[in-house]
Amino acid sequence: MKRPVTAAIAGLGNRGNDIYAHYQLVAPEEMKVVAVADPVAGKREAAREEYGVAPENCFETVEDLLEQPKLADILVIATQDKQHVAQAVEAIKKGYHILCEKPISPSLEECLLLQKTAHEYGRMVAVGHVLRYTPFYSKIKEVIESGQIGDVVSVQGLENVKYWHQAHSFVRGNWRDSVETSPMILAKCCHDMDIFVWLLGKKCERVSSYGSTYLFKESMAPEGCAKRCLDGCEVKENCPYDAEKIYITDKGTGIRNVVERNLTGDDAWPCCVLSQTLTEEAIYDQIKTGPYGRCVYHCDNNVVDHQVVNMEFEGGVTVNFTMSAFTSGGGRDIKVMGTMGDIIGDLHTGIVKVTNFGKETEVYDINATAGDLSGHAGGDNRLIHDFLAAVEEGETKGQLRTGVDVSIQSHIIALAAEYSRVHEGESVALDEFIRSERYKEL
Repeated sequence: MKRPVTAAIAGLGNRGNDIYAHYQLVAPEEMKVVAVADPVAGKREAAREEYGVAPENCFETVEDLLEQPKLADILVIATQDKQHVAQAVEAIKKGYHILCEKPISPSLEECLLLQKTAHEYGRMVAVGHVLRYTPFYSKIKEVIESGQIGDVVSVQGLENVKYWHQAHSFVRGNWRDSVETSPMILAKCCHDMDIFVWLLGKKCERVSSYGSTYLFKESMAPEGCAKRCLDGCEVKENCPYDAEKIYITDKGTGIRNVVERNLTGDDAWPCCVLSQTLTEEAIYDQIKTGPYGRCVYHCDNNVVDHQVVNMEFEGGVTVNFTMSAFTSGGGRDIKVMGTMGDIIGDLHTGIVKVTNFGKETEVYDINATAGDLSGHAGGDNRLIHDFLAAVEEGETKGQLRTGVDVSIQSHIIALAAEYSRVHEGESVALDEFIRSERYKEL
């Protein structure tokens, strides 16, 4: 690049700060953070010191930032889901290119408005569908497009949310309430809907879906549990969702592991979500008084903890997808079934197995050869790099791998699936869903 692309960051949470703003430290020759907006003063001050942002360019709200003359080449929008489009539209009119965290919005009307505005003002809008940039899914797409397994007929996908991740993000955390944010199938799984569209290169025509909140509700609370984990809970010892286990003692997620290994930023997740101060005392304080110390059976959550979606794509290709909170490990599994062979992949291990019928299986260890695997199996930094290069080189929005035009497809599928789930698995034709504006009922 001739110069670093200048960036303003809207929202200094885990994604906004630890991934997007942090890219300045990864590739300072590519990006320079020059303005930030966040309601938490401590986060603004930390960003000012970390990235060298001028004090006058640290704002309490995104709206305050957007009242100023254009401050940067791009605006990264990593605020809450329902804030994205209003902020992005105003920023586009100011002349910013946009990198918007997914989902774009739980409102399809707003998604379409963002697309229209981007075209009208000639601005690039990329969406944080980072899986398209992972070496893992790129390898699977390469095999599909080579014709090695013939025509793809069926696909199975599994999203292993992981038991404690569900409790952290979708029971106690920011994405627990679909009214405030988005339905689970959009908030967590629009990644998956998007990757099916990208891998197949086809349009989804019809969906049906089932799912519910099976466990995380008061009717499932075991006798003797307390409203907060540290308030004398009688079932604490055998509860895997106990906040003290997850945030203090667990060898993978607990603060003791964070301190012992001197982890910072996104590497300290999920503890970094509870507190910027990464000490055992600070995390205990949050468990005692904050939302992450609540009993998972006594929260104000309403999103599902398991859901299945059946999809029919052009040409009769079928896709079956399952999202489940009830898994010991995280990651995604995929099986692509073609007329001449199949592909089996495990995103967590990075292993991709390709078998042509009647022949020996070829095994690819993506994690051993891919290089940078930080953030979503290597997708985060690759997406940011690609977007910055597009901005610097003046490419059109149509050339972005995760541009708004293609990214909207995943939102249409997810919202149609949610409509189907709410309506007891009703089969939903996507064209009719859009034409009749039934999405407005969600």
